Amino acid sequence: MHTVLTRGNAIIAYSLSVLACLTFCCFLSSVFVDYRTEANINTVTVVVKNLHDYGSSREKHDLGFLTFDLQTNLTGLFNWNVKQLFLYLTAEYETAQNKLNQVVLWDKIILRGENAVLDFKNMHTKYYFWDDGNGLKANKNVTLTLSWNIIPNAGLLPSIFAHGSHSFQFPDQYSSSSV
Repeated sequence: MHTVLTRGNAIIAYSLSVLACLTFCCFLSSVFVDYRTEANINTVTVVVKNLHDYGSSREKHDLGFLTFDLQTNLTGLFNWNVKQLFLYLTAEYETAQNKLNQVVLWDKIILRGENAVLDFKNMHTKYYFWDDGNGLKANKNVTLTLSWNIIPNAGLLPSIFAHGSHSFQFPDQYSSSSV
């Protein structure tokens, strides 16, 4: 009555429909989970230098150096729908030139099954803390915030901010020593 190709097509179409429904149920089961947790951030050393920019030999820009402590437990964020976490530490500050400046200073990927309890002491930033002018010297309100993206098996890719941040200030004088 029906050919083999017609029957095969019907079986594959039905299987894909069932898999799509199961994937949607997977998404629904974890969409309302609160993925926020507490993070303790503290700066240990804060130094600012005034250096020539790589592209221009005439202009000098501020370059911040800092070491930080970070403690957080992210094990509760992993469920059966979370493949990995992409963590990043950002610094947010205001200057006369720009109302909002955001700089990513450090990042890390944590896969499911890896140790998700972070207890870092005296960590150096992974990326340069350049300002496009001289806005770091004597800046009194720089805020560090830990955030993460959850990479799910199925569903949305949320960006989550941790509970807790740390504000600090840069020194009033440029440093000439090597860090």
